[in-house]
Amino acid sequence: MRYRVCLKTVVLILSIIIISSLTGFTAYAREAEYTPFTEDEQTYIETGKTLKVGYVSDRKPISFKDKNGELGGVSRLIFDRIAKISGLNFEYEEIPEGDITYDYLMEAGYDLVTSVEYNEENKKARGILISEPYLSSRKVIVAKEGLRFNSDDNLKVAISTGSQTIKKVISAQYPNFQIVDYPTMEACLDAVNKGKADIIIQNQYVAEYWLYKPAYRDMLVIPVMEMNDQLCFSAVTSLDGTGGKQKEDELLISIIDKSIGQMSDAEVSGYVISSVLENMYEYSVSDFAYQYRYMLIILGIAVALIVVLVCLSLRFRLRSIHSHAEARAKGDFLSMMSHEIRTPLNGLISLHYLMSQNVDDKDKMAEYLKQSSEVSQYLLSLLNNILDMSKLQENQMDIEHKPVDLNLLLETVETLEKGSMEDKGIHFSVERALPYPVVMGDAVRIKQVILNLLDNACKYTASGGYVNLKVKQSHNEQGGILTEIHVTDNGNGMSEEFQKKIFMPFTQERSTVSQGNQGTGLGLSICAMLAENMGGSLEVESRLNEGSHFTFMFPAEQAELCEKEDIAEPHENDSEEYEKLHILVVEDNELNAQLLVEVLEEEGFEVRSVKNGKQAVEAFSSSAIGEYKVILMDLLMPEMNGFEAAQAIRALKRPDAGTVKIFASTANTMPEDKNRAFESGMDDFITKPINIRELLNKLS
Repeated sequence: MRYRVCLKTVVLILSIIIISSLTGFTAYAREAEYTPFTEDEQTYIETGKTLKVGYVSDRKPISFKDKNGELGGVSRLIFDRIAKISGLNFEYEEIPEGDITYDYLMEAGYDLVTSVEYNEENKKARGILISEPYLSSRKVIVAKEGLRFNSDDNLKVAISTGSQTIKKVISAQYPNFQIVDYPTMEACLDAVNKGKADIIIQNQYVAEYWLYKPAYRDMLVIPVMEMNDQLCFSAVTSLDGTGGKQKEDELLISIIDKSIGQMSDAEVSGYVISSVLENMYEYSVSDFAYQYRYMLIILGIAVALIVVLVCLSLRFRLRSIHSHAEARAKGDFLSMMSHEIRTPLNGLISLHYLMSQNVDDKDKMAEYLKQSSEVSQYLLSLLNNILDMSKLQENQMDIEHKPVDLNLLLETVETLEKGSMEDKGIHFSVERALPYPVVMGDAVRIKQVILNLLDNACKYTASGGYVNLKVKQSHNEQGGILTEIHVTDNGNGMSEEFQKKIFMPFTQERSTVSQGNQGTGLGLSICAMLAENMGGSLEVESRLNEGSHFTFMFPAEQAELCEKEDIAEPHENDSEEYEKLHILVVEDNELNAQLLVEVLEEEGFEVRSVKNGKQAVEAFSSSAIGEYKVILMDLLMPEMNGFEAAQAIRALKRPDAGTVKIFASTANTMPEDKNRAFESGMDDFITKPINIRELLNKLS
């Protein structure tokens, strides 16, 4: 690809030189003697007026808005040279998309417009005065491969300029052509690519720039021998051609013509070549995605997850802006979120490439698959954090009120954290004083807060340091039990200024001690809101470079004595001895369905897959009584969605219609979706991406 770009660059530069030799770049006599400015022209220059120049921004390399928001390209180099020769002063402003009408140009106060076509229509047009041309090239036709161009055909021509005169020129030259306006050159190319237009007629340099884009590289460029593209400057003057402004504009055009006349062909050629080389088409991420689109299809699930993350993060930003400081914090969050998303995505893309190169190496493939799984789990945890934040901000988070065995919970936490602490060389200790070990609460959310605090302590504590978890209880003023959980470390610590905003959403400290440990800034915000929802609090004390001390407190009632299995501490069923059931998978996404069927069949289940709710009802209706034991039902599908399908199955007049297990299998995770699923007759709710181990436990 690099050699192809280099070759095209060489060809383009050679074409510039050839056109230069054939056309002299302009129709103006560059070899003429120096023509001095008249007394009136010199007086006009000495007024020091700053002339407002309008330009069209999507005509690289001729005229465009550069990274500083200024006019760039050949036109700018010509203007700079004119300013040096004449002493005129210019300022530049982009002309918005749409027709470049006389009324608009007069109202906006433009003195000059750049990159105007030098033709008979513009020479005769009322309200403008045009200079001699400063640049000539060829007009070219751009079309898809296979087009046989004939000037007598009835073709749709896409043009990307608001000028009316170019339409008249094309209509006069090709009376059978139908002209269609588009706002930009890229929009014109897309129209030809999609068959909405047949050809584009455009300046050769502009066309060559865009044809470097991978999506357009298969297009043909056909020179239009009978149409040169001479570009000049125009002054916007009075329609009746009278008055003081008319005289000033005539002086201005004369000064510009004389300045252009002092530029040699070689000088203008150098401007063109310089602009072409400095403004080559930049290969973007979207171009990479297009060129390798087939390879990226297998990453569809990860990309879909990323789209959800971006949409949700944008939603958070729009809903939470109440002040300038908070808006800036959310801007930082989006920047960090983009980093958090792009980094694992880059890893997934690289891993896919490595897997394609090492298919026969089992050891390498096993390692790549392990790494891919870790990246996917990170993306999933990122999504879960965002969803938790959304629910908490909208008061949709349900906090359970069940017996919690704190001793059992702390044993689980210690087991989970011990390995990572040891791997990093951190001394990890747990102290507990629990006179009331069983309390009413939400075990999952309590454990979530503790694990987050310990993970942060581990992350920001160097090897050789310590992390201590201490839990104690006392009676609170309301007569219940107050549980205090303290997490202390001697790690990096944090500044006093940052401690004031540590629990604000989308916030992270930027300091030398935290470099290399950046996250999304959501974890502690979620913990603080969870603590508040439990009726408790989360506080911090810290000193920079000395360590941190977090205190998580929540009140609770002492629980009645109960059987251990009733205590709300989630656990996994590690048994793999479950009945091999006949399962109906209802999934409209072909890749998701294929992968789920293969996983279940590998586990020994008998599986059939259908694409929508209507087919699911038909498959169940035509099956033998009791044939299907479980239906995994997607919710959003064409023809008939999962809710309707579940209701239709439950309504069938057969004995197993009410007993078959229907599990919702969906990426819709909001409470209203879950409630609607149960109301429609479903038995359980499984969120995507599916945790295979949890699914197998449910099937047991």
